[in-house]
Amino acid sequence: MFESFAALRRAYDRLPAEFTAADVEQTGVTGGRRHMLVHHFAEHPAFDCELVKRQPLTARKRGASREGVEPDAGGGTGD
Repeated sequence: MFESFAALRRAYDRLPAEFTAADVEQTGVTGGRRHMLVHHFAEHPAFDCELVKRQPLTARKRGASREGVEPDAGGGTGD
């Protein structure tokens, strides 16, 4: 899907502070793979990100330094 982990990192960095599977489409990924990537970003320790909604599947980058998003004080996944 991606040539390297660095290419995946660049795709993640281009995403907005809060993103859905539809936003991942801009990286050229289509279909169910978009949802798989949202889950991957939220679960992989290299990405400072968490799931915040299941419908529509939505993830949020953590940290106030990322596009003005405040950290989630609850630390939950929004389930």
